[in-house]
Formats: sequence, C-alpha cells, structure tokens
Amino acid sequence: MNVTYLTQEGHDRLKAELEELKTVGRQEAARAIAEAREKGDLSENAEYDAAKNAQGMLELRINELDKVMASARILSAADMDTTEVRLLTSVTILNKKTGKEDTYTLVSESEASLKDKKISATSPIGKGLLGKKPGESAIITTPAGQVEFKIVKIFI
Repeated sequence: MNVTYLTQEGHDRLKAELEELKTVGRQEAARAIAEAREKGDLSENAEYDAAKNAQGMLELRINELDKVMASARILSAADMDTTEVRLLTSVTILNKKTGKEDTYTLVSESEASLKDKKISATSPIGKGLLGKKPGESAIITTPAGQVEFKIVKIFI
C-alpha cells in the first residue's frame, strides 16, 4: 500500500469531500436514476444511461478517496527538515534561463494546485527538486524542454 502524505488542511478537505460524495452525491445520483427510470423504456433512455454513468463516476471517485484516506499520514511543520527539498517544504527556485524566481510547496498529488503554488512531488519539477539543497541546481525535463533551476531557499 502506498502511503499518501498530507497536510492537516489537505486531509480535512479530502475527508469533507468524501463525506459529501457519500451522502449528498449518492442521494442525488439515486434521485437522477429514479427520475430517468420513470420516463419509460430504459433501453432507449439516454437520460437513464447518463445518470448511471454519473453514478459510476461518483463511485469511482469515492473509491479513490477511500484509498487515499486509508493510506494517509498527516505531516506537520514540526516534522519538517529544511536542509533539503522534501515533501511539504516550500522552495524558492530561480529559472536560470529567464532569471525569474518562483516559490512552490511540494505536496502529494491529491493536494496539488498550480494556482495555489502547490506542485506534486511526483510531477517532473517536483521529482527534480526533491533532495536538492540551497545553492544546488536541478535540470528538469518539462514539456517545453530542459530547464535549469537553482535552489534559492527552502523553508516551511
């Protein structure tokens, strides 16, 4: 079983989403199926097929979240070591080609959000940064080609 490391905030968000899907989501899916069933012949009822598809997708997401929650371990800032880039540390990097600095926090896949500057530790950039120390460079293959980043600072 793969362990998923989460922040307390990420754990709480996923737990709330799972609870919402199991209660409200399942009720809505059942209602949509019942409404579609009332419309007659199921063999030619596109609404029924769509409702069953939506129910399948809902159950898939519930199953996925159940697995994440079953293997979740919560990390706190007190557990963090900032001598190198690790999961849940924030890192300021300098793009050597453009001279632009950016700061990101490395998180698990389920917490990744580019708009919040949280990148997955399993993404190409995340993998390339893991284990690096301040002052070191990382050459990372991105969709745009190879990019060299310098680790400016690591913090919590």
